[in-house]
Amino acid sequence: MSFSDRRKSVGLVFGFAIGAGVAVQGRINGALGARLADGIAAATISFGTGLIALLIAFAVSPTLRAGFAQVRTAVSAGRLPPWQLLGGLCGAFFVAAQGLTIASIGVTAFTVAVVAGQLLSSLVVDRLGLAPNGRTPITPWRFVAAALGITGVVLSAGGSSAPTTVTTGVPDIPALLIVLPALAGIGLAWQQAVNGRVGATGGPFTATLINFGVGLIALLLLDLFTLATTGLPTEFPTDLWLYTGGLIGVAFIALAAVTVGLIGVLLLGLTSVAGQLVAAMVLDAADGRLSLTTVVSCAIVLVAVLVASRSSR
Repeated sequence: MSFSDRRKSVGLVFGFAIGAGVAVQGRINGALGARLADGIAAATISFGTGLIALLIAFAVSPTLRAGFAQVRTAVSAGRLPPWQLLGGLCGAFFVAAQGLTIASIGVTAFTVAVVAGQLLSSLVVDRLGLAPNGRTPITPWRFVAAALGITGVVLSAGGSSAPTTVTTGVPDIPALLIVLPALAGIGLAWQQAVNGRVGATGGPFTATLINFGVGLIALLLLDLFTLATTGLPTEFPTDLWLYTGGLIGVAFIALAAVTVGLIGVLLLGLTSVAGQLVAAMVLDAADGRLSLTTVVSCAIVLVAVLVASRSSR
């Protein structure tokens, strides 16, 4: 096996791990949001706990602080454009899109729109060479892989019990609201690419620190609006596991900053989606809710990963 093949194999494993982490974090943050009756507040807490953990790590590690200094120097010298530091805005926008659209279009439509936007955008981001691994052309097989990934998610969503729409009295509202999660998915691909650029300059944890800091600022600004309209949550849960989502986020954001340089944005998107579906399948099986549709959808996305991996050789 060549060195490039070994790098790709490691990247694929990392991508699956990232997806599994996203699935577990989603369950934790979802449970916290349900207890608080405020999904945006739950996301703010998640970003905040993750940022606190990172600040403590940077405070005790000269190596991490040196990585941050390298990013600051690269920005000052013009080697790293400042806009590449704004990946965290996409995470904040993703959370805002959840809060603004899921009540109207449901979790199913939201998930499909996000993944479709993410995978199609990944083709463009790879083609533009925004990630550290350079340019990757849009080939028919890579397009087929993205289409298979979207198909697998559509099938998985179709087999779920989540509602797809609610009655609004205005037939075109769900069609309009579907644009927001699609844009959030597009932003996720861009976020992975620019975080990879920052990570290539100052290390993955520097990229994660900047991502969490920018995202938390955006969420706090959004919270100012929601607090003015709804006020603070009336009760905060005492179960400590509900506050671990931020730590999981630190792990997979840092890992993604490394992985995107190994396999590119499309393969990272596909493997993370596959990891999410496999982890969700395991969690559903543990709850006694495993379905044949979930298994088939996982198989389709795994085939998409194989197609994209082969076509990028």
